[in-house]
Amino acid sequence: MDSVINRMQKPTPKFFKKLRNIALTLAAAGAAIASAPVALPAVLVKVAGYLVVAGSVAGAVSQATVRNDK
Repeated sequence: MDSVINRMQKPTPKFFKKLRNIALTLAAAGAAIASAPVALPAVLVKVAGYLVVAGSVAGAVSQATVRNDK
């Protein structure tokens, strides 16, 4: 069984690279909305928080996915 560090350093399949980039973009957009210096509706701030969490988790899972050429 591979350690987490070794697994993160292995090549990621093309689909999961795209998914990782989309997820990180969503997380960044959520963080920008959540930390906006203007007053925003509470619902929008809450949705932004969910975007940050979902984007971060999807990005981490996508990065941990490796190609199995066995």
